[in-house]
Amino acid sequence: MELKKYSQFNDIAVYIKEVNSYPMLTQDEERSLAIKYYETKDIELAKKLVTANLRFVVKVAFEYIHYGLSLLDLIQEGNLGLMLAVKKFNPYKNYRLISYAIWWIRAYIQNFIMSNYSIVKLGTTQNQRKLFYSLPKVKKELALKGCDFEDAKVDVAKLLDVTPVELDEMELRLSARDFSLEYATNNNDNKHKLPIDVIQDYRTPEVELLEEEDELRHKQNVVQEALKQLNDKERYIIENRILKDEPLTLKEVGDKLGITRERVRQLESRALDKLKKNIAAQQLQ
Repeated sequence: MELKKYSQFNDIAVYIKEVNSYPMLTQDEERSLAIKYYETKDIELAKKLVTANLRFVVKVAFEYIHYGLSLLDLIQEGNLGLMLAVKKFNPYKNYRLISYAIWWIRAYIQNFIMSNYSIVKLGTTQNQRKLFYSLPKVKKELALKGCDFEDAKVDVAKLLDVTPVELDEMELRLSARDFSLEYATNNNDNKHKLPIDVIQDYRTPEVELLEEEDELRHKQNVVQEALKQLNDKERYIIENRILKDEPLTLKEVGDKLGITRERVRQLESRALDKLKKNIAAQQLQ
């Protein structure tokens, strides 16, 4: 068993070294390649866009390692999401490829987890699916704060809007499949070292900052595009009631538009529904 674990760790280390060998693209280089691929569908251009972003897939896959599935399998699924993102990416929308691709990478990895984790084979409720993804994150946050999960179970159940019984069942199922990179290897060269210690940290501060900035810019662009689908009154209400740092009251908006407070509330509710649908539609494009 230990030899099998070490073999997987070694394969991961080799793969990470390989993806790090591909140079990252500047924003101008990426845009130029993306436009050429968008217009020509040249497969060689697509390969360059994919290989330049493989390291991001590894970063995302590490976030799901605690589900106990093979990290290499998670990476492979994430790579499929990346390739589909490259195929569907529109470079004329003025945001970076990874900001768009991150949605597809996560979707493919999460679908793989749900398709291969034992809980799905047993059948799931909506609460179980929610717990499946939320509970590990909550437990990690409690551990970082030095809080004992057992003592906080009642509060956690309330926070996640589930019953204590559902929480216990999910904890049992998840604990049976937990996997960590923090196991000791039997290799003489790495004696007393953990895999997480010897894998090179490919996530430079610049890479993480770039990803965060691009994702924020992407979300802002998505919201702006969605706002264009609203009429003038709806857009004014959303901008001044939802997006403004110091939002106007219903009365203030009503006075400005010459309508009642109740009518403002109704328009706001309708505009929010339209906005959510418009945003969701853009993510599927």
